[in-house]
Amino acid sequence: MERHIRGRIAGLKPGDQIESDAELCDLFQVSRMTVRQATQRLVAEGAIYRISGVGTFVGEPQVHRQMGKLRSFTEEMALRGMTVSSTVLASELRVGSQEETTALRLAPRSNVVHVRRLRLADEQPMAIENVVLPPSCAWLLREDLAHGSLHQALTEQGFTPSRATGTQIAAIATEDDAALLELPVGAAIFVERRLITTGDGTPVELTESRYAGSRFVFHIELA
Repeated sequence: MERHIRGRIAGLKPGDQIESDAELCDLFQVSRMTVRQATQRLVAEGAIYRISGVGTFVGEPQVHRQMGKLRSFTEEMALRGMTVSSTVLASELRVGSQEETTALRLAPRSNVVHVRRLRLADEQPMAIENVVLPPSCAWLLREDLAHGSLHQALTEQGFTPSRATGTQIAAIATEDDAALLELPVGAAIFVERRLITTGDGTPVELTESRYAGSRFVFHIELA
């Protein structure tokens, strides 16, 4: 049954609606349970998705990302043969919030470098990235942030990202998220917050990344 459904969605585009479970039962002359089990597996892997009260739709190709690895977005996408680009939404030197200055070990109300970008892979919006750095990195504001790798630029200037601590939470897309990531308001997103330090433990980057949940599969290895 699963193979038959895959065959039906193979020629469709992400977001196209497919038959309901009841319609699939009639089409293939199988039980509701058989169809339900097949569609649940396809939903779990992201091949299709459901919107309550609306229907079932073709999912989007997903990027598999290994958690626990300190890789930049550019590195992650390059490993999968995808072309990375960015739309720069903000690039400025501003007064840092208490949370930002504390995390970066700066005096209260110190200036910070703030870069906000929409990250794309093969021209598809994948994540909204908010990066805050110490004022010693103000030179970044002169870099090509639309096409270059921030981590590569930091490394070239002697600020090599070496370790990260952070959190990952599930959330729902706000109106701003939805507009930038081309998702429905309320769609599932994945929010990752990281504090990145250099080899000697100096904080160099505080980042919040808001990922389109339907476009990623996150893997974690437990020992």
